[in-house]
Amino acid sequence: MKLKTILMAGAMSIAASGAWAACSFENDVPLKSLSAGFEAWKAVTDAMAECGNFSASLDQEFREKQPEAFAADPALYQIGGVSNATLVPLLNAGTIRPLDDLVEKYGQDLLPNQLIKVDGKTMAIAMMVNAQHLMYRDDVLAELGIEEPKTYGDVLDAAAKIKEAGVMDYPIGGTFKTGWNLGQEFVNMYLGEGGSFFGDGNMPAINNEQGVAALETLKAMTEYMDPEYLVSDSTYVQQQFQQGKIAMANLWASRAAAMNDEAESQVVGKVTMAAAPMGSAVPATTIWWDGIVLASNMSDEEADAAFRVALEGMDSDMVSANNDVAVWLSPAYSAGDLAAGAAASAEGGAKAYPASGPMGIMHTALGNGLADYLTGAKDAQTTLADIEADYVTAAKEAGLISN
Repeated sequence: MKLKTILMAGAMSIAASGAWAACSFENDVPLKSLSAGFEAWKAVTDAMAECGNFSASLDQEFREKQPEAFAADPALYQIGGVSNATLVPLLNAGTIRPLDDLVEKYGQDLLPNQLIKVDGKTMAIAMMVNAQHLMYRDDVLAELGIEEPKTYGDVLDAAAKIKEAGVMDYPIGGTFKTGWNLGQEFVNMYLGEGGSFFGDGNMPAINNEQGVAALETLKAMTEYMDPEYLVSDSTYVQQQFQQGKIAMANLWASRAAAMNDEAESQVVGKVTMAAAPMGSAVPATTIWWDGIVLASNMSDEEADAAFRVALEGMDSDMVSANNDVAVWLSPAYSAGDLAAGAAASAEGGAKAYPASGPMGIMHTALGNGLADYLTGAKDAQTTLADIEADYVTAAKEAGLISN
């Protein structure tokens, strides 16, 4: 999948009152949004705020908070920032509204495949694509004569050389925080090994050679990571890079621009963006989209205003002003060096994240259960068997597996 194909396919608070000239209309309806807090969402919500009467909650724990906030009547937020996976629980709960009428009214500038359709209805508007891919300190690797790592074996070999040379105590960073982040690391590795998560009837299918291989690779990486890796999320790894503490990580493309932020980074111009390391089958990562949804539990007047404000947040002026912050789904976007890792991963055959109701439950079970293997509390087979058992229990409760 080439980058041009991706482009065509598909808790901080800020507040503003009074419209700025950059917004095409003056919003007089009070609106709130809840989304992730990485740089792209800061750019988008800043642009939304220019319309006035808007406040944004930028919160990396948004995925835990959105379901309850959107289930409230009226909803606590009118606009939600979502991705492939975080869209699913809102869909299942029926707390977001179809957008086709608003697209027809205001969406003439949207690309066709920004329209995320479920059962024929437009339920979300995608604004960007994202993927975890290899970032590495090119100066460190060059000094030690290490070529760009292509596989996790290469990454581990490079880490050993960096540590042996005394350059860094912990050459590798990773988003291994217990919960969603750690679950995602397994998803990446397992798909890279060519694994499938489910068999017939939504039954789990991870306790196999591919599952064990994924676990063993994750465990091997921890030998070169800060011992506090089970609290390490994307922001933690970003800061490790910026402070010169690590040399390599499989980090989100949406964090790439932060490496060259002169206000906070000590490694400006020293971090190269490369494809995610190959598994046995495909690059060990997943392709994601991020975008917006609107809550069901609000008035039509609020929905109308919310959609218009959301579109202002994704317009060409915002993209042009923040070109390198994300791989934007916009004709105004110009792909640069910071998008190279996401592009190379996609071109190498990386899979889209397999978002679904069963996958949401599996991801949770993985995030809760994997640490026992990494800490040595359980062996690989026991870890995977226990995760499968936890999944089956939760899937039965959700009606996804028959008793």
